[in-house]
Amino acid sequence: MVDQLSSFADEVTRVAREVGEEGKLAPGSGQGRQRHVEGSDRVGERARVELTTQVRNIAAVTTAVANGDLSKKITVDVKGEVLELKETVNTMVDQLRAFSAEVTRVAKEVGNEGKLGGQANVEGVSGVWKDLTDNVNTLAGNLRTRSATSPSHDRRRNR
Repeated sequence: MVDQLSSFADEVTRVAREVGEEGKLAPGSGQGRQRHVEGSDRVGERARVELTTQVRNIAAVTTAVANGDLSKKITVDVKGEVLELKETVNTMVDQLRAFSAEVTRVAKEVGNEGKLGGQANVEGVSGVWKDLTDNVNTLAGNLRTRSATSPSHDRRRNR
């Protein structure tokens, strides 16, 4: 019994290494080789299938984002480090969507409606996304200031 448990533990360790460290997700990889150890082949196959499903879902979402589609989110049920990755990617998608919507709104206000001075408001962004939001707001503010001090504005105002 002890020998079987030790052998089983060795197989689980080997499968975890193949799947987790070496990234072997193809059918047949990550499967237990010692058939006399009851359940080792099922453990490997289950780990492979679950990890493959998780990685495919994450890859589909990140590919969509790279292609400009911000409507997708990671939906697969995960735990541990993969859950942290899921939450980070989904937060990134939310922030990109909010940033894109605000920049588009300000650009439409200025370009299509002639409203100057509109400001983008994107909650929770930092780093380069905050810098870009600030730059959009500075640009919109500068357009308003330039318009208010331009001679054509004075002529319109004095009519």
